Amino acid sequence: MGGRGAIRLEELTRSYGRTRALDSIDLEVRAGELLTLVGPSGSGKSTVLRLIAGLDRPDGGRVLVDGQDVARVPPHRRAVAMVFQDYALYPHLTVLGNLTFGLRVRRVPRAEADRRAREAADRLGIADLLDRHPDEMSGGQRQRVALARALLREPSVYLLDEPLASLDAPLRFATRADLLALHRDLGTTTIHVTHDQAEAMTLGDRVAVLDRGRVRQVGPPQQVYDEPADTFVAAFLGSPPMNLVPGGGLLGGAAGLTLGVRPENLALDPDGPIEATVDAVEALGSEAVLLTRCADGTRLTVRTGPRSGVRAGDRVRLRPDPDRIHRFDADTGRRR
Repeated sequence: MGGRGAIRLEELTRSYGRTRALDSIDLEVRAGELLTLVGPSGSGKSTVLRLIAGLDRPDGGRVLVDGQDVARVPPHRRAVAMVFQDYALYPHLTVLGNLTFGLRVRRVPRAEADRRAREAADRLGIADLLDRHPDEMSGGQRQRVALARALLREPSVYLLDEPLASLDAPLRFATRADLLALHRDLGTTTIHVTHDQAEAMTLGDRVAVLDRGRVRQVGPPQQVYDEPADTFVAAFLGSPPMNLVPGGGLLGGAAGLTLGVRPENLALDPDGPIEATVDAVEALGSEAVLLTRCADGTRLTVRTGPRSGVRAGDRVRLRPDPDRIHRFDADTGRRR
C-alpha cells in the first residue's frame, strides 16, 4: 500500500482501566481515501484518531503512516491535522489570529502566514470573517475556521472527529457537501469519525463499522448496507434498522438461522403471505414508516411511499422480496 498518507493499524489495542477501548484492531486506509468510522458511543472511534495523531499511546500494536511506525514520533512532528467536534479555537484571537497561530509557532514569516491564511479562508468561504472572534460566529462558521486551520498544516492525513455533530440538520447537510468538495480538491487521506449513518454512507469511499473496540466490517458504503457481515452491522447501519427474526419465523423458518429483511424490502401486497396489524404510522413527508405486529408477536417495520393510505389499526398483508432476505448464523450472528 503506497502513496502519501497511507495508514495501517496492526493489532492495535488500548485500555483505560478495565475498559478495553480497542481490541486488536487491524485496518488499512489507502492514500488519498476518505474513510468513515461509524459506530455507537464507546465503540473506539475517537480512540483510533487519537492514536494516529499521537495524542494517546497504544498498549500494543503499531500505527504505520506511509510504512513508518510513528510510535515514537511526537504529535507535532506527525504530518497529521485533527479537527475536533468542539472546534478548539482560541477565544481571544480573531479568525485570522487563529489561522496564523500555528504557522507563527512554526516560524513562518508574518507576511507568508497571512497570505496562506487568507487563501485557506477564501477556500472555505470565510474570507469575510477574518476580523471576528469565535463568539461572534455561528457553529457552522466556527467549524469552517477549524477546517481552514487544519488545511494550513498541509498534512498527509486529516482526522475529523465528529466535526458536524453540533450543527443543525440543514447546515450539516450543506457542510457535508463542502467536505466532499474539499476532499476531491485536495485528495488528502482523510478519516472521518461519525455516529451519523447518513454521513457514513454519503461521505466515505469506504466505511468501517466499529463495535466495542473491534472492526465488524469494512467496505464501500452500499456494499456494507446490502451485505452486512453480521447482525450487529445489519441492525446498526440503516434507519429504520433491518428487521431480524430469530429462526426465520414468518420470513421462512430455518433452524439455526436468524433471517433479516430491510424495511424497504417489505411491500404492501393484498396477496402477500404475511398478515400484520399496523400499530403506528410515522409520516416523514417523503415516505412513511409502518410499525406492524404479526399474529405470532413478530414486529416488522415497513418503509412505504408517503401516501399509502394506511392508518394505525389497519390490517395489512406484506410480501418480502425473496432476493433481499439476509441469513445469519443464530449463534455467532455472522452472515451465512
